[in-house]
Amino acid sequence: MEQLPALLIVVPLLGAPLAAMLPNGRLPWLLATAVSWIGLAIAVLLLMQVLDTGTISYAVGGWPPPWGIELRIDVLNAFVAFIVAGVGAIVMPFAGMSAAKEIGSRKQSLFYCLFLLVYTGLLGITVTGDIFNMFVFLEISSLSSYTLIALGRDRRALTAAYQYLIMGTIGATFFLIGVGLLYSLTGTLNIADLAARLPDVVATRTLHTAFAFIVAGVGLKLALYPVHLWLPNAYTYAPSVVSAFIAATATKVAVYVLLRVLFTVFGADYSFNHMPLAPILMGLSVIGIIATSITALNQVDAKRLLAYSSVAQIGYMVVGLTFITTAGVTAAVTHVFNHALMKGAMFLALGAVAYRVGSTRIRDIEGLGKAMPWTMSAFAIGGLSLIGVPLTAGFISKWYLILAVLERGWWWLALIVLATSLIAVMYVWKIVEAAWFRPLPERNAGVTEAPLGLLVPVWLLTAANIWFGIDTRWSVGIAARAAEMLLGVAP
Repeated sequence: MEQLPALLIVVPLLGAPLAAMLPNGRLPWLLATAVSWIGLAIAVLLLMQVLDTGTISYAVGGWPPPWGIELRIDVLNAFVAFIVAGVGAIVMPFAGMSAAKEIGSRKQSLFYCLFLLVYTGLLGITVTGDIFNMFVFLEISSLSSYTLIALGRDRRALTAAYQYLIMGTIGATFFLIGVGLLYSLTGTLNIADLAARLPDVVATRTLHTAFAFIVAGVGLKLALYPVHLWLPNAYTYAPSVVSAFIAATATKVAVYVLLRVLFTVFGADYSFNHMPLAPILMGLSVIGIIATSITALNQVDAKRLLAYSSVAQIGYMVVGLTFITTAGVTAAVTHVFNHALMKGAMFLALGAVAYRVGSTRIRDIEGLGKAMPWTMSAFAIGGLSLIGVPLTAGFISKWYLILAVLERGWWWLALIVLATSLIAVMYVWKIVEAAWFRPLPERNAGVTEAPLGLLVPVWLLTAANIWFGIDTRWSVGIAARAAEMLLGVAP
């Protein structure tokens, strides 16, 4: 049990080169699946331990912090690590058939090696207590993601990967410059030690500059509007299983990094009172929610439509944290969890469509409601969750966000949330209407339901959308504890 924090990173990190050395075929997939389920077991045990006994501190190599590298796990990052590990464990079985068809048999070992590296990087970001190592793991996940996206069968995947590479590199460079400036001020990279030392240099321009660089870098990684332009192409042209995993985890981990930086490293008082960040983030997020929701209406590819929807959903998360209240941060963390469920389910459903039809363009989805009823029903339930219909996880997210908005007395923002939810009805309906209310074209006359190996992961996430829309004690309870910890509120 004492070694679990290290094993959460070491197991997938060792699994990646092992997958690369295995012959192409089912063996790399079996290894990656086993690793993902081991990761989920470790993440669950860590979350249970944190909930029972409090924060875990693990000194790598026996060197105590701040001199050595620390893995520090509290309620917030244990929850995020569970999200990453849980989605990975569900997506990996789906990859067995989906990746074999979309990527080809000759690249299977490379694919699972890269997938496990992305998985390792995202888990490493969540559990590290060292801000420089946060950058290192960020780059591990990003560099692997660029290559995974480039494996897409559409040639435009190469352009998407290159665009993501450029934007991601700029974001990572900004983040690293900020970290360097913090180190020059304090002489430490340990997050807890940084939080203790920064109040002594709060008035320096170097700290202001470091803050600006780090927030800008995280904003690029987060795909915060208007620096989101890499995300639609990356989600659209990546292999289906890659789109599902990245959409459900990568931006959620970036939201975690933003929360950790603003509330733990710099502190809420400096981030939102000394620096004029709240109105900036609020303004960009609200504009992004409206603009990308409207843009989603005009898309002809279902994956691209969901990609623009994801940018809008990121806006909801960022809006919640700018309230600097327990209710607002609870809403943001709850939506991190619930959005992973809904987008994971919807992208996997589209992956099943791509497996049978070879496309996710809306015109190619016509009539599939009768040919693939289980797949399209799962997509429809995910869409209801995205809209925020009661008895779905998405409703819980919108409910807590509206409560946080009304607590501040901002009726205009509540109206914007409701209006953009109605826009979500319209763009989800585009796909539902095509699937269920249009005839099946001749070219798809022989299409049948997706195989069970694809349907089971899709419906696991779909069922989770319903379960956590009915019973919120666990998800909202953990989110509330994380919010109280970030804001320093006594439970």
